[in-house]
Amino acid sequence: MAKLTPFLWFDADLREVYDYYARIFPGTRRVSATEAPEGVDGGFGPLTLEFEILGQRFAALNGGRRAAFTEAVSLAVTVDTQEEVDRYWDALTADGGEESMCGWLKDRYGLSWQITPVQLLHGMSNPDPAVAARVARAMMTMRKIVIADVEAAARG
Repeated sequence: MAKLTPFLWFDADLREVYDYYARIFPGTRRVSATEAPEGVDGGFGPLTLEFEILGQRFAALNGGRRAAFTEAVSLAVTVDTQEEVDRYWDALTADGGEESMCGWLKDRYGLSWQITPVQLLHGMSNPDPAVAARVARAMMTMRKIVIADVEAAARG
């Protein structure tokens, strides 16, 4: 049976990468690791590492500086509360992370994330186009999404 696993290229020790995400996302699980075969420059630490975050499996490569993450790919975390928004946002932007707009950010490795409360998703997909437009306009003014502001925009 085929399966799909996002494969991420880092210029970092993958043990450090794993520890970073495991601190942010409780329940993160290490699946496997491979060391670089003799004669293959893997930089430092394991060459590859598989792990799960929030039940999603990822494969990581310690590939050096030949490639970098861009905003063309991001990982979206859907949350229920402002406390979750704040916790993930603060943890992922700490230690070299960077805020962007509309709930997007980059972590310290340059990987883009979207921290998205369900209230934003519901507001943006509201069958009343006026409500959806107000929520979208409110989102466009935010960096980190503030649920109270999304709900106020939905109410008009």
